[in-house]
Amino acid sequence: MARINLLPWREERRKARQKEFVGMLVLSALAGVLLTGLIYTLYSGRIANQNSRNEYLQAQITDVDGKIADIKRLDDEKANLLQRKQVIEQLQANRSQMVHLFDSLVRTIPDGVALTAIKQEGNILTLTGRSQSNARVSTYMRTLEGSGWMTHPDLDVIEAKDGNPGLPYEFTLKVTLVDPNAPKDEDSQGGAPAAPGAAAPAAAPAAGGNAS
Repeated sequence: MARINLLPWREERRKARQKEFVGMLVLSALAGVLLTGLIYTLYSGRIANQNSRNEYLQAQITDVDGKIADIKRLDDEKANLLQRKQVIEQLQANRSQMVHLFDSLVRTIPDGVALTAIKQEGNILTLTGRSQSNARVSTYMRTLEGSGWMTHPDLDVIEAKDGNPGLPYEFTLKVTLVDPNAPKDEDSQGGAPAAPGAAAPAAAPAAGGNAS
């Protein structure tokens, strides 16, 4: 005898499939949320790790910049100390030059010549004075050349002027200062430069021998 199913089986199968579909959607959504969370956590960790590395590198860069600044400051201090050392060594090497120079000036002035002013610019000494005649000035220049401390006398001007009948001629000449004790290589370059700060006074009392 044949059995006939009078229950609404199609409707029940449709509902069962709908439930399966909704379950699959829910599972897919959960899987998507979980996957998104995992990806977010992974990249957040990487970003945090990179930020930490960046902070470390920035701290190291700041430290290196500070060390570079310290090195530059030390280099500047070293350069200043070396410059001071050179100045001190030069002053010590030439400290007796002015004494010898003035002694040489006194010894080289001939009779009939008197100095009225002395001016130094570097290793050039300008001498201004009065004389009895042109010949006296020529003699003075030859004496300066042989003094050992002055060389290359160059007469700028000599002219007759009133005011001193005994010494009617006023002259101005320049000489180059040298150090006879300096090495030959320095002598060949025109002599050692005068010591810094040891310039001769701009004006000196008149000096010279009696008129003959």
